[in-house]
Amino acid sequence: MPRASAAAAAETARSILTAATDLFAERGFAGVSLDDVATAADVTRGAVYHHYASKAGLFRSVAARLQADVAESVVSAAETQSDDPREQLRAGCHAFVDAITHGPAVRVLLVDAPAQFGWAEWRSLDAENSEVHLREALASVGVDPDILDALTAQLSGAMNEAALWIAQHPDAESRRSAHSALDLILDAVAH
Repeated sequence: MPRASAAAAAETARSILTAATDLFAERGFAGVSLDDVATAADVTRGAVYHHYASKAGLFRSVAARLQADVAESVVSAAETQSDDPREQLRAGCHAFVDAITHGPAVRVLLVDAPAQFGWAEWRSLDAENSEVHLREALASVGVDPDILDALTAQLSGAMNEAALWIAQHPDAESRRSAHSALDLILDAVAH
């Protein structure tokens, strides 16, 4: 494939992914057809199938991209802190809660992805992204290796529950309360 064609194909795939992300966030998985995505991306339905094979495959790609975006927010927030691992852990955890409760991540990652994938696959996707960084951050603050995996799973679960709670209570006061509660947990973890 000539270079220009490869670049055009990559741009088409990105356009489809962007359109699908917007539609899934707005209407949910059940409310979106591949024809809707094709129309929004200004491509043919065949182009959508060519790049993503199925609606489920396209949704998985959208969820994977959003999970990677959330993980990038976590890393970015942690890296902007001092060299203090405790502050990096705190910044990363707060960034996770904020990133997953803004924009398309809320509906796609917190509502539809668990229903579409099942919990095992959803947890695997989370584990490949943000949870990896959480585990590293917990290790860096000196969490006992014997409980590191259990604590990572439990803190990840607490943050996911906080995110769901924020999604159900989207006012600023609820967000502040969730962050304050997270600080209490982090104070206990990274003392």
